[in-house]
Formats: sequence, structure tokens, C-alpha cells
Amino acid sequence: MTEYWLISAPGDKTCQQTWEAMNNLTSKQNSLSSNFKFHIPDLKVGTLDQLVGLSDDLGKLDTFVEQVTRKVATYLGEVLEDQRDKLHENLMANNSDLPSYITRFQWDMAKYPIKQSLRNIADIISKQVGQIDADLKTKSTTYNNLKGSLQNLEKKQTGSLLTRNLADLVKKEHFILDSEYLSTLLVIVPKSAIPEWHAVYEKLTDMIVPRSTQLISQDQEYGLFTVTLFKKVVEEFKLHAREKKFIVRDFTYNEEELAAGKNEITKLVTDKKKQFGPLVRWLKVNFSECFCAWIHVKALRVFVESVLRYGLPVNFQAILLQPNKKSSKRLRDVLNQLYAHLDSSATSGGNAQSGNQDSVEIPGLGFGQNDYYPYVYYKINVDMVDNKV
Repeated sequence: MTEYWLISAPGDKTCQQTWEAMNNLTSKQNSLSSNFKFHIPDLKVGTLDQLVGLSDDLGKLDTFVEQVTRKVATYLGEVLEDQRDKLHENLMANNSDLPSYITRFQWDMAKYPIKQSLRNIADIISKQVGQIDADLKTKSTTYNNLKGSLQNLEKKQTGSLLTRNLADLVKKEHFILDSEYLSTLLVIVPKSAIPEWHAVYEKLTDMIVPRSTQLISQDQEYGLFTVTLFKKVVEEFKLHAREKKFIVRDFTYNEEELAAGKNEITKLVTDKKKQFGPLVRWLKVNFSECFCAWIHVKALRVFVESVLRYGLPVNFQAILLQPNKKSSKRLRDVLNQLYAHLDSSATSGGNAQSGNQDSVEIPGLGFGQNDYYPYVYYKINVDMVDNKV
């Protein structure tokens, strides 16, 4: 699992000092994590009331955008089918692999202009990802229906003789065609009953053409036989055949219909191939859009939460940490000690409220005790392959 911790701490005299203190303690001295500066531009702060309202909404937006991102990734895996092992290399963000994108994060000024209010930027992301989610539903339904139709037809080509399409097994010469009086039936006979079939088929009714049966095909369980008889005894023959557990398949030899059936499979295979390329491209492009939007939401959350916690003027350093294997608990302890002065209640097991006079106390932010630390913290898991939505 590729997990990152996105945190922020208030600037000391300079943000560089904040970075160096944290990096020295966690990375250089103790080798607990790999650390990266996380660049957030100078966003418009707005009023305190706006920030409080936005904080809650950004939490919901974060969840929504992550869900859609994972949905697109999961569906790309389904569409790739037997090439699913290539899913990882197809999940890119802005032409970079996901760890590179997140560790070298640059705010996209063109998509999310920083002159806009924070609320407007959140709305832009919400609309953008909402549209991708709606388009994904439409595209996946169309493609899944096509895939389902093809699978059903393929099952009919490969199933048991009881259920499969017989068109590709029979030939014109197996049938008496265009006769006023005679008809050829196709009969499915259990393998164990084939000797009995040969012994009794001529006696099941009157008016059966002697020695007219012919084995056309067999699978593991059944044999497919023809029998020719007078049309007037067909219903009686079916009845007596059923008593012996011989099953007459409804089948009329019609070359045009048989050709149409074969053409339908060919058409569906062609349609699926035609849709596959554009669909994969759309999924790759929109996975990138969603993932980039998601990391921008994380940046917005860090900005809003940092201003609410650490106050104005805006002075904090956002940092991305990648915990080293088996170091998470130790890393958490080191960070809690480093930033304990920001909020004593967060580390002393008291209520999750701010003990720093300069910070703003915000009731009802919805943090569970386990989620709250004296510094701003969000977890980012960029492993999109194994996580189901």
C-alpha cells in the first residue's frame, strides 16, 4: 500500500525553518520517512465563517472525488480484461506516475484559478468530477450491455448441446428441405442412451423414415442426432421421445437466419473492438483528471484547516511524508512530540479541542479522537489497483 501523510505545521520565523526542523527529526536523524515540500499557492482566505462552512463541505468533496477516482480505476481494470496486469502503467496523473505527481505537486492555475474564492474552486472541482461520474455511468452501461450480449452469444456457441446454438454444427445436407410431407428433426440423446436410441427411434411412432438417423455431433454428455419423419406425426414423436428422455430441439434450417446469427456475433465482436480503444483512452484521461482534482481537494483542505488552526496571517508549511515500512507508529510519536505545543489535548487524550490561544476552536468538525492530531493531517493512499470502491 502506497500511503502518504499530508500534514502542515505553523511557520516558525520562516516556513523553511519549519521544514528543516521536521525533516531533520523524521528523515535525517531517524530515517522514519521520505519527506517532500507540498506547494500550496496563496489562495484567497475569505471570512472565518466561510472557512468553517467550507471545511465540512471539503471533507464530503474529498470522499466523493476519491470514490469517483477509484471507480474509474476499477472500471479500467474490468475493461482491460486479460490485459489487467497493465492497469498500473495506465493509471497516470498529468503524464506522471502517481507517486511522482503527488511528491512534485504543482497547483494547476489554468484549471483552478487562485484569484477565485475557495468556494468557487471547490465548486469547479465538484462539477468537473460530477460530470465524469455521470459520463462513466453512461459509457459503462453501453459497453457492459454490448459485452453481455456478446458473452451470451458466445455461451450459446460453447455450451452443452441442450442449450447451445446448433447453427454452426449442422449442414444443409443433414435435412430434407422443401418437402410437402417430410420433416427432419434434431434430437439430443444422453450418451448412455445412444444404443437405445438406435434400437427404438424407428418405433417411437409410425411413419418414421427407416435408417434416417445420423450422428452430427457429440459433447461430454450428449449426442446430436437427426431423424426424418412425416410432418403429421411430429408432435406424437416429440411426446414419445420425451418419455424416453430424448429431447427434440426446436430448429428450422434457414440459411439466411443462420448467416444472420453468425453475422451478429461478428458485428458484436467488431463493435466491442471499436469501442475498446476510445473507452480505454477516455478512462485514462479522466482517471488523470479525477486524481489531480482529488489532490487539489487535499491541498484546499490543508489550506483551510491550517488557517482555522494556526490563524492569520497565513503562515504554515505543508509537507508530504511517505512513512518508511514499519515506521508509522514511531513517526506518529515523533510528530506528536514535535508539535505537542500546538495543542496539548490532542496528545494527552483529552477532548479534541485546541489548547493554543492563537488557534481557532471549531466544535463539530467531525474528527474522531483517532483522527485528530496537534498538527493538520490527512492520509492519502495512492494504491488504486487493489482497493475496491
